[in-house]
Amino acid sequence: MDEPEYKGGLRRLDSSYYEGISFVHWTMCLKDQAAGWLDPAHHAALREICLHAFAREFLCCPAYCLMPDHGHFLLLGYDVRAQQRAAIRWMRREWNLLLSPLKLQHQAYESVLRESDRSREAFASVAVYILRNAERAGLVEDWRGWPYAGALFPGYPKLDPRKVHFWEDFWKAYQKHLST
Repeated sequence: MDEPEYKGGLRRLDSSYYEGISFVHWTMCLKDQAAGWLDPAHHAALREICLHAFAREFLCCPAYCLMPDHGHFLLLGYDVRAQQRAAIRWMRREWNLLLSPLKLQHQAYESVLRESDRSREAFASVAVYILRNAERAGLVEDWRGWPYAGALFPGYPKLDPRKVHFWEDFWKAYQKHLST
């Protein structure tokens, strides 16, 4: 059986998996596991980049966690016009400018959430898994103490997964903007 020749890079799903009401966990690693870039100023600048990318492409991020050599972002489209790949492409280009002379690996990794992972309970467990990265790595005792984790939803600056009513507030905001 003739198999197509592998030309390097990760194989991607059809673009429809990243469009519209899509749920994707993105992981972006620094080239050569570079560290030393993660500080409050970089975090603030990256949040601004992300907010612009997400606003442009109708996305929100109920959970992100920046680690010393990589970052995790759980993105949801809330509009049929949402384009995760376009947002990630723009975000990575801008983040690389911010990181210079360091840079991200050539390609991000992603996991498109299955329908079974999209229920509110299952989805929240994926988000908490992402948020607890620093705790699992031994950088903090409790993930809530890691200053480089949070949520991003354009227009909702006070959404914080550390707050008791976060999920109620998040889903209320999501439903307000949801268009199918």
